[in-house]
Amino acid sequence: MALSGPVHTATLTDNCLVRNDWVCGEYVRTRWDEIMEALGQHVTITVVSVVIGFALALVLAVIARRVGWLRGAILGTSTALYTIPSLAMFSLLVPLTKLTATTVVIGLVLYSLTILVRGILTGLDAVPGDVREAAVGMGYDGFRLLRKVELPMAMPAVFAALRVATVSTIALTTIGMIVGHGGLGNLIARGQRSNFHAEVLTASVLCVVLALVADVLLLGLQRWLTPWRRGVRA
Repeated sequence: MALSGPVHTATLTDNCLVRNDWVCGEYVRTRWDEIMEALGQHVTITVVSVVIGFALALVLAVIARRVGWLRGAILGTSTALYTIPSLAMFSLLVPLTKLTATTVVIGLVLYSLTILVRGILTGLDAVPGDVREAAVGMGYDGFRLLRKVELPMAMPAVFAALRVATVSTIALTTIGMIVGHGGLGNLIARGQRSNFHAEVLTASVLCVVLALVADVLLLGLQRWLTPWRRGVRA
């Protein structure tokens, strides 16, 4: 029995990879392992950089808070580091750390200090003096005062800075592609060189999604750590 009507014959142009479409499910399906590897590297570099940056910024902020004459030097230095172009920063680090992920991490840690040091310091400065004096009168001093009184009250400002620094670090991690360790930035750079639309768009969208997820997770962590502020909009 003969079929009536036109019969569609599949051709190469039906493949979104061949057409070089911006949105292409076939690209995601065929390059899934490659995408996940790049995403994993991106997340790892971001997390390591933010954790190290936060720890270093906390120490510097506490020093700046306790030693007044160092405050200007610490804030000025962290700001100056942020003004160094990323290409120049990585070029200066390569002779020391070679073409490794360490180069990217060090650069990202230095960039994060401007946001984190100022944010933590702002939070500590906002702790009311009478609260601090009352805590000292109850026997709190030094590290115990910082951990039990000052940091809990500084949490809103600290997390605001941490959220901005994290999102910024996720974006800046892509620049690591110049040393071969840019996570999703590697895919974006390769896609641009080969004019591969799906690769560029997919990696770019994943960067945005990663930043949004990280921000939501940090907001949730903030609310969990500050139950007394759950009724206040972050």
